[in-house]
Amino acid sequence: MQYTWNDIKQHVSACTLCPLSQTRHLPVMGRGDHQAGLMLIAEAPGNQEDQQGLPFVGRSGEILDKLLQDCGLTREEIYITNIVKCHPPSNRDPKEEEKKACFPYLKYETFLLKPRIIVCLGRVAAQRIISPDFKITSQHGAWTYRKDCSLTATYHPSAILRDPSKYELVKGDFDDAVKKLKQNTK
Repeated sequence: MQYTWNDIKQHVSACTLCPLSQTRHLPVMGRGDHQAGLMLIAEAPGNQEDQQGLPFVGRSGEILDKLLQDCGLTREEIYITNIVKCHPPSNRDPKEEEKKACFPYLKYETFLLKPRIIVCLGRVAAQRIISPDFKITSQHGAWTYRKDCSLTATYHPSAILRDPSKYELVKGDFDDAVKKLKQNTK
């Protein structure tokens, strides 16, 4: 069966495959350009995302918007999603069974989007997408290639909220991703 974006959204909205479905307010489907060459993947929605059903609407979203703007992009030009579609209580890391339950949705999003560049935002996303032993402090900005797609990771925008000195480092990683994206579109 060939899924559509609307099919995935309906499945996510009705999902009860893990206990997070019992505590969520709203599931958070990915958002953005369905033709985008750049896909950002974070770990899970935060509290504000849970309330609104949209990815990156809180303070981390403001940082993300600034990073994108400083790199010459807008949200409308990318696609952003999470590994887990429901908010884990107390902003804890998603449990393995929660990641497994949601992973098919992410696979369908990726299949439909066919991104040329994937940037994982944070350790949890990088360890699920790139390598289980990924170390964000030493490996951010390093590139891996898989199935006609370039993958990298950088700090999650929330890390910049805790340590503003990380902004330039993350911006450098974003700049590299945008440069690679432009090289892939020529």
